Amino acid sequence: MNSAPNISTNYFYSEKKWEYNEEVHQLFIDFEKAYDSVRTEVLYKILIEFDIPRKLVSLVKMSLTETYSRVRVGKNVSDRFPIRNGLKQGDALSPMLFNFTLDYAIRRVQVNRDGLKLNGSHQLLAYADDVNKLAGSIHTPKENAEALVAATREIGLEVSADKTKYTVMSRDQNAGRIHSVRIDNSTFERV
Repeated sequence: MNSAPNISTNYFYSEKKWEYNEEVHQLFIDFEKAYDSVRTEVLYKILIEFDIPRKLVSLVKMSLTETYSRVRVGKNVSDRFPIRNGLKQGDALSPMLFNFTLDYAIRRVQVNRDGLKLNGSHQLLAYADDVNKLAGSIHTPKENAEALVAATREIGLEVSADKTKYTVMSRDQNAGRIHSVRIDNSTFERV
């Protein structure tokens, strides 16, 4: 998942919709403590489902099992403590493993047919732990976000209500009069 194509796609959509005087509704979803929250047992099953050879899955499992950490504050260092879940911060393998988990969740979401299309594909853009759902009305990103939230919970991810935002781009100043979007038990601010 690369940010440059996502930025370009987002820009292209916005420009074309502006040109044709159509609304673009976007829900920017951010996950709380994404790397720390991944359930490793679910990760191993996801890797197998993606046809990663079992030997590589075993090596990943070995690198994430019996992991310990320490915290340094100034010159003081804590006793070591076990890390029971999540991916290692700063590990070169972690971004790829996280991408597998997020891709798995996204694939489980049956994208609503009303979403915006470019070359026949519906737009749900993802980079790192951020997802952007584009559509022509609030109904589609809201419905897809509800499905994505359910799919990511299985993996251990929770949506950050503070960092998740909703926006409407339109020439019509009365477009998208709602000031927030509610999904599950969270309300997302319109910006």
